Amino acid sequence: MLARSALVIAVVVGVATASCNAQILSVRTVATGLDTPWEVLWGPDGWLWVTERAGRISRIHPETGQQQVIATLGDVYEQGESGLLGMALHPNFADSPYVFVAYTWRDGSQILERIVRFTYDGATLGDMRILLDRIPGATIHDGCRLLILPDHTLLVTTGDANVPSRAQDRQSAAGKVLRLNLDGTIPADNPIPGSPVWSLGHRNAQGLTVFGGIVYSSEHGPNSDDEVNIIERGRNYGWPTVMGYCDSPTERTFCDQEQVVEPIAAWTPTIAPCGLEYYASDRIPQWQHSLLLVTLKAARLVVLRLDSTRRRVVSEQHFLVGELGRL
Repeated sequence: MLARSALVIAVVVGVATASCNAQILSVRTVATGLDTPWEVLWGPDGWLWVTERAGRISRIHPETGQQQVIATLGDVYEQGESGLLGMALHPNFADSPYVFVAYTWRDGSQILERIVRFTYDGATLGDMRILLDRIPGATIHDGCRLLILPDHTLLVTTGDANVPSRAQDRQSAAGKVLRLNLDGTIPADNPIPGSPVWSLGHRNAQGLTVFGGIVYSSEHGPNSDDEVNIIERGRNYGWPTVMGYCDSPTERTFCDQEQVVEPIAAWTPTIAPCGLEYYASDRIPQWQHSLLLVTLKAARLVVLRLDSTRRRVVSEQHFLVGELGRL
């Protein structure tokens, strides 16, 4: 999620120094006037694809700033943290121009989440198809990050919708990572037959990325223990009994019983982790095989260097601290 009214792109330039460890992040404003942009993707067309929480989806040219609105969703319910949130583009976009979107809507007094698929015709999004509906939502803790895996299944994070017990309820879609086929059907190899639930015990995961078969997520803690996790099939991540590591007697008992997966990184005080990307390039050698994490409350870019197994964090660096606001 980015600060209201401005979208910026950070251009990273490696600079040689005596220590060979410094980089300069130069920031250039690409577009202004946006209303709480939430998802920003590099499209296969070389444009930035952006969701705004009020219900608009746009393409923005990264050089000229030209903006093309390709959809405005009229049934989006925006209040607090809810609204039009995550988006993913089909990996074979030229042949399958599908755009997947998550948003909240309202049915009477209920706030619900919906996962839909649009078809892009070169100018607008149309032919909306609902893939999954009536996921519990709220004005906080909605999750809604989307990720298409190499096996062409779709992962969706959901928050606990401010009811923590839902995260451990295997019959509820809240507080989970869900997995769907790209047509909305349930994959045959999901851990619970006929259920979209892929993992459980999540409070509010808002970052999701994959590299080399390992899926990473970032997740908001309460007033302690923000997390980065490795997401695995059918596993339990502990919320609300476990916050961060299994380091209290109650937590250790629950972790043993449920075989809880502990995070690979955790923060207290909290930093409000949001978007997450795996950096595989060698353009900045010091960052290669790192997780790049942007934060809301701490307003910074966090670089988490991984070891050779890509399952353990060995160093942490912070950039753009307080320079751009919530990222």
